[in-house]
Amino acid sequence: MNIAAVDAAAEAGTTPADVALPDIVLSDAALAGAAVAAMRDELEVYPKPGLVSPVDSGAHADMDFALMCRSAESLRRPFALIAAAGRAALTFGQALAPLGREAERAMLQATGGINTHRGAIFSLGLVVAAIARSQSTAASNAAALTADAVHATLLRQWGDALEAHAALGGQAASHGGVVRQKTGIGGARSEAAYGFPSVFRTGIPVYREAIAAGIDANAAAVQTLFSLMEAVDDTTVLYRGGREAGRFVRSAAAQFLAAGGCTTPDWFDRAERLHRTFVERNLSPGGCADLLAATMLVVRYSG
Repeated sequence: MNIAAVDAAAEAGTTPADVALPDIVLSDAALAGAAVAAMRDELEVYPKPGLVSPVDSGAHADMDFALMCRSAESLRRPFALIAAAGRAALTFGQALAPLGREAERAMLQATGGINTHRGAIFSLGLVVAAIARSQSTAASNAAALTADAVHATLLRQWGDALEAHAALGGQAASHGGVVRQKTGIGGARSEAAYGFPSVFRTGIPVYREAIAAGIDANAAAVQTLFSLMEAVDDTTVLYRGGREAGRFVRSAAAQFLAAGGCTTPDWFDRAERLHRTFVERNLSPGGCADLLAATMLVVRYSG
């Protein structure tokens, strides 16, 4: 199977003559493309406290916008394989987790060994699998695909396995594992065990409300990011600065939102000042950035 041809066909909406593929494969490639697009959309957002954007590298001395884009693009084929596994309702341990590790290897090869998107692979990979499975269920029932359906599918199909995965804890070699051992905070594993409630109960409602209120897409994404920062114990922040940094990030986000968030004329300046403060403190809410990308993906695919 020529995966590159599949990807190109999915983007163009055509099937190349030399590749005989069922519609389901093109659908998986299209879903993978949407996941990559959501990651690119998150990267484009500015200002994001401490995070990489087209403007600067935030609090990341070893990353920049171009590197992050290459990293995202390297996940197109792995996400298509994850979508196919999810659509077939394959297990987490025997299919999704190994495919996630393959995705990590592709990412590290593209970035020269820099961990740009390990958390995003885990979060978006599971969401991709759940969307693919939900698409099949919705189609068989002649029903519309909704965010609630994706959330329910994630919990029903892989919830028990994800809960067991969270209970095992992280490896010390990972940032999340270090944080869990030091603080007891589970990070992405715990989020996944409950079907990413921050995405479905915070991110998606906030993003949709912002768009409905007439806020442009960039401001809506910033508003959503700050809402996630207020709600989530970000293990990237905790790894860099400990519990004190975690409290600072949640407090700063809460104050930004209490002052009107992105609905006030001065929101951009206030967010940009916080961005500079985060850079000075070497803080980056990378986990929340991954959840923002997952939010944007579900919004793109569901009603």
